Amino acid sequence: MSFSPLRSDARVLRQVRLFSERYAVTTLGYGESPDGVVEHLRLPDDVVNWHKDRRMLVARRFEAAYRSAPVVVAARALLEGRSRSFDVVLADDIDTVPLALDLAPPGGVHADLHEYHPRQNEENTRWRLFVAPYYRWLVRTYGTRADSVTTVGEGIAREYRRRFGIRAGVVVNAPNYVELSPSPVYELRPLRLVHSGNAQRHRLDVILEAMDLVTRPMTLDLYLMANDTAYLEELQVRYAASDRVRIHPPVAPHELPATLNAHDVGVYVLPPVSFNHLWALPNKIFDFVQGRLALVVGPSPEMAAVVRRHRIGVVTDDFTAQSLASALDGLTAQDVRGYKEASADAARELSAEQQVLAWERAVDTLAARLNG
Repeated sequence: MSFSPLRSDARVLRQVRLFSERYAVTTLGYGESPDGVVEHLRLPDDVVNWHKDRRMLVARRFEAAYRSAPVVVAARALLEGRSRSFDVVLADDIDTVPLALDLAPPGGVHADLHEYHPRQNEENTRWRLFVAPYYRWLVRTYGTRADSVTTVGEGIAREYRRRFGIRAGVVVNAPNYVELSPSPVYELRPLRLVHSGNAQRHRLDVILEAMDLVTRPMTLDLYLMANDTAYLEELQVRYAASDRVRIHPPVAPHELPATLNAHDVGVYVLPPVSFNHLWALPNKIFDFVQGRLALVVGPSPEMAAVVRRHRIGVVTDDFTAQSLASALDGLTAQDVRGYKEASADAARELSAEQQVLAWERAVDTLAARLNG
């Protein structure tokens, strides 16, 4: 169960692929049916997944706010009469956990929490005042009742354990393993930087500012999704004539490693404007590894730990453009070659095939309750 468009939700698709090989999988979510499932319960396209009654949130009527949310009403209609008809339910994100528990699956409920929900948008004052209490209630009331839990990183898992007593395993957002070799690095050619992801100011401004500060020859290719169309159009106009910064359309996930492989260094510095940003470990880090790139990242604890543990790149001193520019200027061709080779060595370990084993163990354990 996921309140997302399933065919474009990479994490959910990994779950579907994993379990449809051995189980009869029914999905509930937006959009067309994923491949490999026996049944798909499609949420109406016009139902907004985040909408809740503001008056109920302000009045702290959280149970009523949840039950009256349009997406929950639509999901309950699709699930009517299905109590105990599923052996195990995998609930993606905390919003689906109450519905999963309502189904009373005999094997139990596994919750996969993609964020630390109580602090997801805490940089927004209105969200912090009116929505955060709701999510704290949702985790405390329902998240603690899940039979097993996973999340996306160690820092987030620690916070769920510290605040709510939830012991969560970790499945990082790694893509499937791809057989590639590092592309060559040439001494006299500009260093080829790359970044892929959302077109969002707080995610790109530091990188773009650093490109104005670097002193060595280098280029930056950006493969961006149009989640903020105004900002994307602003970038396209700003760099239309640039031979150093190039804006590209997004690349399909299965094509991304080969596209990234034509570059040298994957770059990502995410200022810690919220708890989830501080502890972020995004899929692009693992995309860079599958592309056999060197990495330059900010000192976000999770990202820095992966880079240092596998010796695949450089961690900047802080989150500023000056620090990023200094780190980029300090890279030699020999450094980059070594980091790219280290990415190749780490690619299998940092792939979905290895990471999803935690989901497999969790769901198999629940399913075994039915069969002894």
